[in-house]
This record gives sequence, C-alpha cells and structure tokens, in this order.
Amino acid sequence: QVQVVESGGGQVQAGGSLRLSCSASGDTMCISAMGWYRQAPGKERELVAAITSGGFTHYADSVKGRFTISLDNAKNTQHLEMNTLKSEDTATYYCKARGENSPNCKAFDAWGQGTLVTVSS
Repeated sequence: QVQVVESGGGQVQAGGSLRLSCSASGDTMCISAMGWYRQAPGKERELVAAITSGGFTHYADSVKGRFTISLDNAKNTQHLEMNTLKSEDTATYYCKARGENSPNCKAFDAWGQGTLVTVSS
C-alpha cells in the first residue's frame, strides 16, 4: 500500500506564490503517476496537474503557465509550485498517487487528506 501526505497550504494574497509538497510512503516503487486535485466549496473535485514517473506532465488549462509540478523520485516527493495565484485558486488541494497493475504491484489510487489554499484579493 501507498500513503501520501500533503503539506504547504496556507493563505496568500492574490498575485503571490505557494509551494505544495506531497510525500509518499509504503510501496512507492509501484507508483506510476502522481497528481494534484482541488475542490472548492460547492464545486466538484478537479485535476490541477499530474506527472508520471517518467516526467510527463499535464496541466489544467486554468493553471497553465502559473503552476509547475515536479517529482523527486529519490525522495518519493512531488511538489506543486503555484505562482500568480488568483482568488479562484482557493480550494482544498489533494495529492493523489496512482499505481498500475504489474507483475509485482496491484493497481491503486492513494489520496491524501488535503491542504487548504486560500487566496485573498
């Protein structure tokens, strides 16, 4: 099994920056991709950014050019650099680790508890 824990949320003024981190533990060799999702009050959870173990990245259109996702395979940690934050970025941000079926691993989705990001205008 894999467990993930987020850190780095907080409050920031519009235009500011924050860095979120997510540390994975357990059967980390089974992780094929990690990502960040967010959920604002009254809205559905949405994908913000994702990165594969090979370094391929994907971003939601709303954050392209402002957010950067990175992966430190040696430390089993991913980061989300968030710049030029807007009030609409306010949400609880969740880390997710995904694993696929392989000879030594079973498919899984592991979610963190979430970290709150509040952007004030």
